[in-house]
Amino acid sequence: MTSIEQLCRKYSTISTEDIRRIEDLAAYLQLFADISQADVFIDCPCMDKSVALIVAQAHPSTAKSLYNKSLVGQFAHVNNEPAVLFSLLSGKPVMGSRGVSQENVVMQQNVVPIKNPAGETIGVLIVEKDSSEQVEQEKNVEMLIETTEHLSETLMQVAMSESQIPSLMHEGFILFDYRRVITYANARAYELLKLIGYEYPVKGQLIDRFFFGKFAKENFEQHGGMIFEDIQFGNMCLQVKAVSIFRDQNVVGGVILLRDISELKEKEKQLMIKSAVIKEIHHRVKNNLQTIASLLRLQMRRSNSPELEKVYRESINRINSIAVIHEFLAQGGLEMIDFKEIIERLSKTIVSSMARPEQTIHVTITGEGMLLPSDKATTLALIVNELIQNCIIHAFRERTNGSIAIVLGKYDQIASIQIIDDGVGIGFVGSTLKNGHLGLKIVETLVREDLEGVLEFEDTGHGTEITITFPTKGLEV
Repeated sequence: MTSIEQLCRKYSTISTEDIRRIEDLAAYLQLFADISQADVFIDCPCMDKSVALIVAQAHPSTAKSLYNKSLVGQFAHVNNEPAVLFSLLSGKPVMGSRGVSQENVVMQQNVVPIKNPAGETIGVLIVEKDSSEQVEQEKNVEMLIETTEHLSETLMQVAMSESQIPSLMHEGFILFDYRRVITYANARAYELLKLIGYEYPVKGQLIDRFFFGKFAKENFEQHGGMIFEDIQFGNMCLQVKAVSIFRDQNVVGGVILLRDISELKEKEKQLMIKSAVIKEIHHRVKNNLQTIASLLRLQMRRSNSPELEKVYRESINRINSIAVIHEFLAQGGLEMIDFKEIIERLSKTIVSSMARPEQTIHVTITGEGMLLPSDKATTLALIVNELIQNCIIHAFRERTNGSIAIVLGKYDQIASIQIIDDGVGIGFVGSTLKNGHLGLKIVETLVREDLEGVLEFEDTGHGTEITITFPTKGLEV
């Protein structure tokens, strides 16, 4: 293989000292190629300024090379690699230049001049990467632009002629030229324009005369040549889409599409009205439930029986549990409720109404939010109400303070709620039907029938742990 020195002495004009500098740099060429994952070359100047001599080459071992054989000893021509010759002559680097290799591969070159201590350019370091895919993409983009321009021209030619554009379109179709004069409108466009009061001929009119001047030249320019808008005309609503057609960055015309969306808008309006009505219904139901609770509260105050007062309080809390659900529905108007927020509201209300004056009971709620349909949320609110009441009445009946922890969990398609207290303990494990009082039997019935879930009790020795698990398939939890 011919050495760098032999090649330079035969074809190049650089000195012996400069040849040594090129040889020293060439020793690191393979490292450069591996790091950059590209083919790397060193070219030196020749007496013929239109070519450069390839004196060193390294193929990357970390990526695919552009070349099947060594190019050392060959020449780079100005027509194929202009960046190489420019850098040799000017002493300036060139980044991202296009070139064609000796094997006719389109590649991208980064060229950096190599200089001696005197500042003279004695060669160039070249890093080459395949850019054929990028070139192909650019060709596709150019083809797309050209096709678009041809399509625009075709539309304009059809508009200028008396040819009929198929009138099977559901939308109104209007074309205008560079003067902003309407040159074509299909039958549907005439029909829609007539419905909103434009009786005179459309063809030959300026588009500025229609739609309250929304298609004025200044308005098009402000919106980048595109206008999308819904325009109301009494009980009728038109969706208008207008697009300018460009050629060589000059406007040569435009297209307007008209679509009657009156029925769609009317349905949206009806939905909004129904939503407002539903919110109002929930609001009134909430108010009525709170009125019933207030009446029961007045009746309770007239009672001298502690047992009767207890029954009243339990009933009031049950009514309030349902009222809270309707309050959330009245505010959001949605059928899905975050049950964690419901528990936070309920627990404060129940503790404040059920705890004795000398008692201090803390309730903590942990876990993620749990979205439930309103009917499931109502059932679960009644269940949690009963269980918290049960804790206050039975678990802390002889204590002045206590704590209740409520933990929400979600596992695949199963949801769980745990209510854990540090009270006296329930004294049994398992089902409530054979053990416990009426309130717990009601809870177990609601869990089994309404939630299709399971209720479990455990006396931990330092309190009671109640776990409710139920499937969430078909529910957004």
